[in-house]
Amino acid sequence: MKKISITEKTKVKRLPKRGIYDFESIVKILDDSFVCHIGFVIDDQPFVIPTCYGRKKDKIYFHGYVGSRMLRHLKTDSGICVTVTNVEGIVLARSAFHHSINYRSVVIFGKADEITDPVEKTNALKIISEQILTGRWNDVRKPNEKELKQTSVFSIKLDEASAKVREGGPVDEDNDMGLNIWAGVLPLETVAKLPVKDKALKKDISMPEYIKEYKKRG
Repeated sequence: MKKISITEKTKVKRLPKRGIYDFESIVKILDDSFVCHIGFVIDDQPFVIPTCYGRKKDKIYFHGYVGSRMLRHLKTDSGICVTVTNVEGIVLARSAFHHSINYRSVVIFGKADEITDPVEKTNALKIISEQILTGRWNDVRKPNEKELKQTSVFSIKLDEASAKVREGGPVDEDNDMGLNIWAGVLPLETVAKLPVKDKALKKDISMPEYIKEYKKRG
């Protein structure tokens, strides 16, 4: 099983037994989602921006408007922190202190590499699109030259990354176990509702199967 080197930044210090460092576990968490948060600093001011991403092999890809503050900053070769969190349950303990959340998360550190070649940019955009909704890319009009120029695309390698996972029920103090308070886990999941068609949709266009059969990733 491939391991990712543990560094001072990626080593889980709070509850270290929850830390996971093997590549397969990390990418499984990444593949079960498509929204990340990117942290960066400009003039001592930290920012955290949510965005969509896609993963292929040992890289994740993200994009945005070429003029965005974040993407312009990334061209300065500054370091970033990328996080992904999948919330899977509320852990209800007998005490307020021991309430928790069941989750699977990944933190990635590194420098983002800009993709400028039009073919590579298009391929990266396909990776992002397919992570969000597999099958959609084959149906849509592909980005034209003007649209590609208006879009910045970056990648970051999974060289410095770690996962942290919390699962299971509450962990209460022994003295609290006899309290008459309900305890357990409230599982959470993202559920796709019925699709809503565009009002301007032509009447003879049927809904693709990949939309009808969509389920949460993972």
